[in-house]
Amino acid sequence: MKAEAGRNAVHWGQMVSALTVHRSLSLELSKRDVLGRYRGATFGLLWSLISPFLTLSIYTFAFGSILKSRWPQTSDGSASFAMILFVGLIVHGFFAECLSRSATLITNNVNYVKRVIFPLEILPWSMVAAAAFHTLMNMAVFVFLHYLLDGRISGLVLLFPVVITPLILLAIGIGWIFAALGVYFRDVSQVTGVISTAMFFLSSAMVPVSALPAAYQPIFRANPLTFIIDQAREVALWGHFPDWLGLAQYSLVSVLVMVIGFVMFQVTRRGFADVL
Repeated sequence: MKAEAGRNAVHWGQMVSALTVHRSLSLELSKRDVLGRYRGATFGLLWSLISPFLTLSIYTFAFGSILKSRWPQTSDGSASFAMILFVGLIVHGFFAECLSRSATLITNNVNYVKRVIFPLEILPWSMVAAAAFHTLMNMAVFVFLHYLLDGRISGLVLLFPVVITPLILLAIGIGWIFAALGVYFRDVSQVTGVISTAMFFLSSAMVPVSALPAAYQPIFRANPLTFIIDQAREVALWGHFPDWLGLAQYSLVSVLVMVIGFVMFQVTRRGFADVL
């Protein structure tokens, strides 16, 4: 009985091993991921700051200038709308990167499966850490632009990492699930892009849920990005504290998804080498 309990403890310990025994390896993989993305580029890591500028400019021009989109909390034109939109883009961009990459996380690292004794369970952690780095770079751009355009910045923007932490936990769980599915069903990688796009347009990234017809509001509220986007705007734009109870409930669901994803990954990983 004691031996069985010991094995279970080690098994569940692997769920957070990226933060404990494999911390150095996880950090190195995340660093390699970030630097590898810009290897050979003239501006190198500066693209992590340039890209948000370009993306924001395109969306603001398309939806703010051409389609004349506006937000109830503001009436002074495209600058404030740009900042509101930017927060939604930052949150969605983080989740979209994790979702799109998770389906090929194992298939793109076949050597780790076949040739080396490697803790495969840490791969989603490294992927999420790399995505979180780009999210923080985007937030640095947001702070600069918000102060430049609106002449003010809320000190509560420092709570943004706290607000997005439940989404990080959810992304890790989804990473395990889609990484496992991607090994056995290669078509999954073709679907994640569609899911990501749908989650953007069916969230509060583009339009406040309260402005929608009542019949459509439940669909938008069911989107896991909507709550985090709304809370991110509360701390970064409106200068309000987040909904602590809502974040706690969101975190519980995220941990549950993590557990389900980890169990699924551990069970299916036994056949990875045979399939690949």
